[in-house]
Amino acid sequence: MALATSEKQPIIKNFQRAKEDTGSPEVQIALLTERIKGLTIHFQTARKDFHSKQGLQGLVNRRRKLLQYLKDQNITSYRKLIGQLDLRDSY
Repeated sequence: MALATSEKQPIIKNFQRAKEDTGSPEVQIALLTERIKGLTIHFQTARKDFHSKQGLQGLVNRRRKLLQYLKDQNITSYRKLIGQLDLRDSY
């Protein structure tokens, strides 16, 4: 369930650090979060789609690692990002 380019552009604009930034951890985490939300909706109807569940677990793990990296590198950016994405209770 990849995101279309038209769906990615507003997400990238909201979370980019600079004008041409598309690969910062903030952008990657935001894009992964949208893909995870889409798959979560998919699983409400397709409960036995175990192959996609494995892919979802990979996305969640990748997002978790990126969040840990961002937390280690820039705690203020991490706190701002989790507040914007509603991933956890903000600090």
